[in-house]
Amino acid sequence: MTQFDYVVAGGGSAGCVVVNRLVKAGYKVLLIEAGPKDDTMFIHMPGTFIRVLGTRRTWQYRCEPQAAAAHRTMIIPQGRTLGGGSSVNAMIYIRGTQQDYDEWQEQGCTGWGWDQVLPVFKRAEANQRLSGAYHGVDGLLTVSDVRYRHPLSLAFVKAAQETGIAYNDDFNGEQQGGAGFYQTTTYEGRRASTAATYLAQVLNNPLLTVATDCHVCKVLIEHGVATGVVYRKGSGSEITVRATKEVILAAGALATPKLLMLSGIGPAQHLSSFGITPIKDLPAVGEHYQDHLEVPVYGRTKQPISLLGQDRGLNALKHGLQYQLFKTGLLTSNVVESGGFMDTTGEGRPDVQFHVLPVLAGDADRAPLAGHGISLNVCFLRPKSRGKIQLRSTNPLDPIVLDGAYLSHDDDVQTLIRGVKLARKILRAPSLAKVIERELLPSAAEQLSDAAIEEHVRLYAKTVYHPACSCRMGNSELNSVVNPRLQVHGIANLRICDASVMPDLISGNTNAPVIMIAERCADFILQDQA
Repeated sequence: MTQFDYVVAGGGSAGCVVVNRLVKAGYKVLLIEAGPKDDTMFIHMPGTFIRVLGTRRTWQYRCEPQAAAAHRTMIIPQGRTLGGGSSVNAMIYIRGTQQDYDEWQEQGCTGWGWDQVLPVFKRAEANQRLSGAYHGVDGLLTVSDVRYRHPLSLAFVKAAQETGIAYNDDFNGEQQGGAGFYQTTTYEGRRASTAATYLAQVLNNPLLTVATDCHVCKVLIEHGVATGVVYRKGSGSEITVRATKEVILAAGALATPKLLMLSGIGPAQHLSSFGITPIKDLPAVGEHYQDHLEVPVYGRTKQPISLLGQDRGLNALKHGLQYQLFKTGLLTSNVVESGGFMDTTGEGRPDVQFHVLPVLAGDADRAPLAGHGISLNVCFLRPKSRGKIQLRSTNPLDPIVLDGAYLSHDDDVQTLIRGVKLARKILRAPSLAKVIERELLPSAAEQLSDAAIEEHVRLYAKTVYHPACSCRMGNSELNSVVNPRLQVHGIANLRICDASVMPDLISGNTNAPVIMIAERCADFILQDQA
């Protein structure tokens, strides 16, 4: 049996961060990643990330049929390669708001208020344009403006202003609200995943061992102490490795609770039903699941100006040459270039986010509409529906049972209805009206009843791939899984640092907050070793 100081399960956004900090502190670390290396050009060219989704570099999780979403199943792609989500996402850099983290602290997550997390966000960040009170410039995570801006993305930003929405040059600054262009985790036209930044810095360090294409089967627990993991490489036999200090789970909000349950940590009755001896009865494992859902509003363009067809034939050759020679042009775009955060209630706090795509976009399980157009995707920010993750079997390779309970809370539905109304208004504002022939969905008719919009919401709402909160942080073993230092309740030498520990979803994209969580996890580990 091989022995390390630390074993990190999951080489994604969080795992690469923790590994960097531990190796630089002089510890011997094993990083285990279920997928392959991040060695395809489609990862590193920002504009081609869509080509990675659905390949062996992503998990294709599927939820159970959702009663409140027209009994549909939804696919939730997750990273399955070094860098994880940061290697396959749309690279949008969003932290959430001060109120999000202050509410975490109010729920019992001591030390996770805005005043504590902002310095960590800044420490991690190397912003190429912004500095000052809200931004860092010396970190490992490079954040920059998109080098290419599609005319439809710009038309949205102008149209939003024409409806009375303020322009916002920095969604991570003093105010989140407004419309504008997203900053992205990119650098000089390339994706800046945590594999390309944090992990690359220590990849050749002899203290680090990276095992790719290896599936962690369970955590070894002896007398209430995590002592290592069992994993399998490909279809080979099981391999046992020891961690003399700690095991860190960074497998993501869908895989981490599964791994805990397979290891005997979770709801005792559920574990016993599969013949798993409960080592620690933690009823919150797999509970409180949350995700962001969005609904598209589609518009047909008058001219063939969208991204449709830009990845084929002579167009593809032209864009490819421009990217290879100059690192400029369409392929430097993250596609979701513009958007914003809007308040549809008048209460002063944004409750919806727009992800705008200059193309008629489909989904992992739905083909796009034909022809040229624009997609205004409206996402609620703070869902009230709560889902659940359970085991399907004791086979580590079998998929989980995921019930997202999507749209089960009426407030989520009503928020999306208001957001769709706003999107339809923006689509008809002058700057978009100049280029849009008609609205395709939900309807070309200008007036539409709430009932008709609700039907559209239930038929077309899709996940934004932000699963979270399934191993939430807190003080009580009854309703949380880890304490504020990210240690699993009742199990020594076992921590979790991924989106599963969020007590509630933050108001926006989750990659930057996960990196912050991983930075703090490394801080806690190193403080405890001091």
